[in-house]
Amino acid sequence: MAAPLLSSLTEPGGDRPDALVVAGRPCSREDLLGAAGAVAARIAGAPVVAVRATASLETVTAVTGALLAGVPVVPVPPDSGPAERGHILRDSGAALLLTGAGEDESAGEGPGGPGGPGGSGVETVPVDVRERAAWSKPEPEPDSTAFILYTSGTTGAPKGALISRRAVAADLDALAEAWAWTPEDTLVHGLPLFHVHGLVLGVLGALRVGSRLVHTGRPTPEAYAAAGGSLYFGVPTVWGRVVREESAARALSGARLLVSGSAPLPAPVFHAMERLTGQRPVERYGMTETLITVSARADGERRPGYVGTPLAGIATRVVAEPGVDIGELQISGPTLFDGYLNRPEATSGSFTEDGWFRTGDIAAIEEDGAHRIVGRASTDMIKSGGYRIGAGEVENALLDHPAVREAAVVGAPHEDLGQEIVAYVVADGVGERELIGFVAERLSVHKRPRKVRFLEALPRNAMGKPQKKLLPPV
Repeated sequence: MAAPLLSSLTEPGGDRPDALVVAGRPCSREDLLGAAGAVAARIAGAPVVAVRATASLETVTAVTGALLAGVPVVPVPPDSGPAERGHILRDSGAALLLTGAGEDESAGEGPGGPGGPGGSGVETVPVDVRERAAWSKPEPEPDSTAFILYTSGTTGAPKGALISRRAVAADLDALAEAWAWTPEDTLVHGLPLFHVHGLVLGVLGALRVGSRLVHTGRPTPEAYAAAGGSLYFGVPTVWGRVVREESAARALSGARLLVSGSAPLPAPVFHAMERLTGQRPVERYGMTETLITVSARADGERRPGYVGTPLAGIATRVVAEPGVDIGELQISGPTLFDGYLNRPEATSGSFTEDGWFRTGDIAAIEEDGAHRIVGRASTDMIKSGGYRIGAGEVENALLDHPAVREAAVVGAPHEDLGQEIVAYVVADGVGERELIGFVAERLSVHKRPRKVRFLEALPRNAMGKPQKKLLPPV
C-alpha cells in the first residue's frame, strides 16, 4: 500500500531554507508545513475550497493546507474570465476561494458582487505565508477526493474530474520509479499551477519525493538556464523557446533529465535538445482524468514521436478496426479518476463495458511496447478516400521541413474524398506545392495535404496545445 499522500512532508528530517523556491521566494519545508497548518485550521470542515492558482508560494501553501485538512481542492486559473470562473465555483460547490494576500480579492465575485456571474457568492480568504499553526490530525482516507480538476471544456462546459489521494500517490510513486526521481534531485519548472503537469507533478511530486523544487515563475529560457536543476519539466512551447536560445539550452547539459509533456514534442525540437544538451528528452502522456500513465524511462530508449511505455500498475490497449494499426487508446489502473462531479452520464460514457477508460486519443503501440499518440479522435482522425489517417503523422512530416516552425493538420469536408487533409503551417520561404510534395515523399501519397494555409502563429492554450477549433476556415 502506498504511503499517505503528504507523508514525506510531515516526516521529521533534514531541511534547507530554500527547499522550495517559487518565483524567487524561498521557503523551507518546515515553514511550508507551518503555513499550510494555519490554512488547514482555517478551512477545516469546508466541503470544497477553490484556490486562485497563481505561480506563488501562496498557492503552494493553500493547496498543501487543504490537503492536510482533507478538503478537496479546485485550482482556478488566475486569468479565467468571469463566466469560466463562475462556472467552476458554482459547479464545484466551493465554499471558499483562497487567494494570496494582496491579490485581487474580487476574484470570487462577479460584476454584480457576491452571487454575481463571476463567483456565486463564494467567500474569499487571503493566505498569508507568514502565519504558523501546528497540524497533527491524521491524513484523510486514501480514497477521499484530493482534487476536482476541470477539463478544458472543448466539448461543452468544463467538467470537474474527481481525483483521489490514492490516485495521486500511485501516480507520483510510479513516476519517481520511472524517472529515478530521488530527494537528491532539484526539480525546475515554470508551469501553471492549475494543471496536472505543473501542480500535481511539479509541486506535489517534489513534496512527496523529498526533492528540492525551483518554480521559475515564468518558464523563460534564461530562468531555466540559471536554476541549476537536475530534473526539468516543460511543454513543447517552452522547449522550443529554450533551443532557440542556444546558450540557455547548453546550460542545461548538466541536468539529469529533461521531461516534455502536455502536447506532442515536435521532432525538430527533440533533435535540437539532444544536440544542445547532450541528452534526449523524456516524453510522457496523460490526461486530467488519468494523470500520467505512459512515459519514457530514465534508463530506457527515448525517440521522437513516442511517449514511452506504461507506468507500473497501468495497462493500456488500442481498440482499432480490422486492418487498421491505429485506434482509440484505452487505459486501466490505479491513477484513474473517480468520475465527473455530478455528471453520471458523462462518467458512464467515458468507460467501456469492461471498465477501461476511453481516452479519446488515437494511438499505436509498437511491438516493443512503445506508444505513439496520433491525436484526438474528434479532431485528429481523418477519413479520406477510404483511408484512416492520423493528423499527428502528417504534422510530424511537415515539421521535418527546415522552413516549418509549427504545423496543425485537420480534415475538411470534401465531396469526393469525404475529408481532405488541410495543413496550417507557420513557415518562411516555402510554398504550398513544395510542402505537399515534401510530405508525399515521406509518407504514403494519400497522406499528403491537399491544401496548405500559412499563418503567423497557431492558436494555443496555456499548456501549449494547438487549438484546432480556433483555426480559420479552410
